Amino acid sequence: MKKHYNIPIFIPEAACPHQCIFCNQKNITENVRQPSFQDVIKTVERYLSTIPKGSDVEIAFFGGNFTGLPLSQQERYLQTAQKYIDRQLVSSIRCSTRPDYINEKNMELLLRYNVKNIELGAQSFDGEVLQRSGRGHFVDDIYRAVEILKAYKISFGLQMMTGLPGDTPEKSQKTATEIVRLQAENTRIYPCLVIKDTALERLFLEGKYQPQSINEAIELCKELTFYFESHNVKILRVGLHRSEGFDSGKTLIAGPYHPSFKELVETAIWRYIFEREINFSYRGNIHITIPKGTAGVASGHLQSNRKWLNAHFSSVRFSENERFKKREYHVDYC
Repeated sequence: MKKHYNIPIFIPEAACPHQCIFCNQKNITENVRQPSFQDVIKTVERYLSTIPKGSDVEIAFFGGNFTGLPLSQQERYLQTAQKYIDRQLVSSIRCSTRPDYINEKNMELLLRYNVKNIELGAQSFDGEVLQRSGRGHFVDDIYRAVEILKAYKISFGLQMMTGLPGDTPEKSQKTATEIVRLQAENTRIYPCLVIKDTALERLFLEGKYQPQSINEAIELCKELTFYFESHNVKILRVGLHRSEGFDSGKTLIAGPYHPSFKELVETAIWRYIFEREINFSYRGNIHITIPKGTAGVASGHLQSNRKWLNAHFSSVRFSENERFKKREYHVDYC
């Protein structure tokens, strides 16, 4: 199977009709300028110069409400990307957009330009959460968008956020259940953060909003990961992209941010698996065989799982085996 690469083109807040309570694209992406068509070319060329030949490459228009742009502007972006498809350097195009900006006219345009995947920012399937978050659309808009995408046979993903105003772990699980029921191919899970210069910052400073703690967010994302994996929904990302503003605290006010958030979630998942299935009454040496490429996360962030296991056994050794898949593993007591 060819390795997949996305070439991200960020279009911050483009065509977004509402300022969601949690959103400030300038402070999230550290970029507010909408890319010119020449910028798109430069970005694609830069990425292609480093991507191995023969890879599966997709140009991805992220960050804004792509289908909310004027049709002529959408087409100019798509034409620019299409040139690389015609040269067989790129296989397809992906974009992210709002559920209430999916319609038949958009679909006809997107299909002409090899748009194979659309990510919808669903965020929640709870009406109160959408309303309190200032999303500006209703749950029915998500269902209607999915119907249209299915009718046009376009692959789709549904993004979700946890910890939004009015949200609970139970409501987040309901959102995950609907994502599975609607047969989304993929998802992204974003714990809500309090970003500087947003309406959510004001609520937080007034004591009217309390974000998830880092441990609450990790625990919920762990459960959601298990759920999506068990239903074959691919998780494209867990947690927002790392940014200098977040790391320095310049643009982040509060919330469950960590530069290695996904690794913390994976650490929690592997610890949960080990806790349930390893024989802790044994005190000798153990050898844990895991899938290829998972030694880092199984050992845990900063080796936390290995240190925890070392407290129970004489020694702990991890080794990888390419025959093991996903979260398969085997323990030898030696």
